[in-house]
Amino acid sequence: MSQDLARLASVIERGDPERFLAVMAAPPDLRARLFAIYAVNLEIARAPYASPEPLVAQMRLQFWADLSDALQAGRALPAHEWAAPLAASLPARDAGLLSDLVAARMRDTTKDGFANEAAFSAYIEATGAGLLWMAARSLGVQDMFEPAIRAIGWAMGLANYLRAIPALEEKGHAPLHDGRPSTVAHLARMGLGKLRAARIERGMIPAHVTPALYAAWLAEPILKKAAAHPALVAQGGLEPSEAGKRLRLAYVSQTGRW
Repeated sequence: MSQDLARLASVIERGDPERFLAVMAAPPDLRARLFAIYAVNLEIARAPYASPEPLVAQMRLQFWADLSDALQAGRALPAHEWAAPLAASLPARDAGLLSDLVAARMRDTTKDGFANEAAFSAYIEATGAGLLWMAARSLGVQDMFEPAIRAIGWAMGLANYLRAIPALEEKGHAPLHDGRPSTVAHLARMGLGKLRAARIERGMIPAHVTPALYAAWLAEPILKKAAAHPALVAQGGLEPSEAGKRLRLAYVSQTGRW
């Protein structure tokens, strides 16, 4: 690997190991673009928790909002080691997706809960669905597949968010608009429904884009567990076994059946 790609890979391996494995399951010539998207996502996701002072965290996020604006306008990008890899990976017309991601993460600088299910769903749309669509766009997917890929990303984002709830509660955040088990099960069923709907188009999505969808490799088993046993969410009991993870990724990457 080139020095830049090796550095990107190292950052993702340490900070986002499951996405690292998903990218490494992709063909080598696609990895740099996916790593760049996920490295920037990692920076943005960490920013709200980088300081106990909300204003400091918001300033960190504003940097990425400014970078997104510059990318859209074709201006010189603010200095950052991931700026050039991102610009090489994400078409300028899609930089607004980055703005949406930053705006959603701004709410993480507070500890307020979501007002209702619609607000929560919009957050998952920006942080999960938008992220997977960015990854797919970096591989040149056509616009016609956006609804299906966003549906997969929403399910992925929800699964990851449900896994993070114990850590969020430990930090003093109110992670859900309604934490009752029945609501958790309802959300998990929503995610599974989106996966089922997206699979109708599975055979039509171009093969060269499929590796971007490997990032959702754990969504289905996690959401199934949350739907059947919602009390496990608060207990941090959604984690698949390491053996189960390996088998799941092998299945997804070898068959393309996310």
